[in-house]
Amino acid sequence: MRIRIIGAGAAGLTAAFELVTRARAAGRELALEIVEKNSGPGQGCSFYAGGMIAPWCEAESTEPIVASLGAEALDFWTNVVPVAERRGSLVVAPPRDRAELAQFSRRTSHFVALDRERLAALEPDLADNFASALYFEEEAHLAPRAALAHLAGLLAAEPNVAFLYGVDAATLPDNCDWALDCRGYAAKPQLSGLRGVKGEMMVVRSADIKLSRPVRMLHPRHPVYVVPRPDGTFMIGATMIENEERARVTAQSLVELVNSAFAVHPAFAQAEVVETGSDVRPSFVDNLPRLVRDGRRLYLNGLYRHGFLLSPALASRAARVVLEDAFFPEVMDEDRGQWRDAGRARA
Repeated sequence: MRIRIIGAGAAGLTAAFELVTRARAAGRELALEIVEKNSGPGQGCSFYAGGMIAPWCEAESTEPIVASLGAEALDFWTNVVPVAERRGSLVVAPPRDRAELAQFSRRTSHFVALDRERLAALEPDLADNFASALYFEEEAHLAPRAALAHLAGLLAAEPNVAFLYGVDAATLPDNCDWALDCRGYAAKPQLSGLRGVKGEMMVVRSADIKLSRPVRMLHPRHPVYVVPRPDGTFMIGATMIENEERARVTAQSLVELVNSAFAVHPAFAQAEVVETGSDVRPSFVDNLPRLVRDGRRLYLNGLYRHGFLLSPALASRAARVVLEDAFFPEVMDEDRGQWRDAGRARA
């Protein structure tokens, strides 16, 4: 079987990995071709991702299926492709916004509530500014660019996998048994209802701040998350703007990010700005993912701001659609009004 995957971001690379793994386990031969218009892997919206594997935090503002599918990512990124650190997530709020923290706790699970003393034991740099926190101990985080480079390296070592970088898949002959379209927002002309939601971020460096895990600060207007990176920098993100401008970062957004980060730790005001960036996240009207089958073409799309969180679950299901002709109602039904248990399939 010859399979072409279009796009080498989180969705495309995890789909490729699942196909190779499942085909090997079943004793099936396949030739896999990964086509990417950019010069390397992970240069689309994955390039600016936060890399938080936080299914239970996300449950605060999403449908239950996001947490259900996202829980699979914890095993994938920490055990199957072990590039994530499982240090948990912290959620905090300024004293005036304690009601926001209480509301967050009512909508989520898998956490313990911390007082100032217990918070100081985990993250001493936060204890002066926050008297309480929610600690999601089982969650994880990764460095997106390093994670996808590692995954691409694993795939490149496979004898039946070929990468075509700097190539537009539209210029190639239609000579594959299956095509998995993982282009994200670029597939908008082919997918009805797909839209882009812009996200902006910045990366800063400060020797005066020590954080070991992602921190989300709640705020009615300007929430923020701070993710520590292995090189001593911090990713601060991210805005969610209903427009489809891919590259323009606004001064207003940067001011809001810095002000919110300052509330997490005052030293962020003096941090060195290393990088800013933006891209659009592919989203459907309900901000939930879909596998859309059109003959022997399968679209894996609509991951919204949950690219690393949802890609392993969607990839495993996409691989089973291709290899087993399986059907997954929780991500393939057109009627989104009634949710089924994630993971239940009918062949």
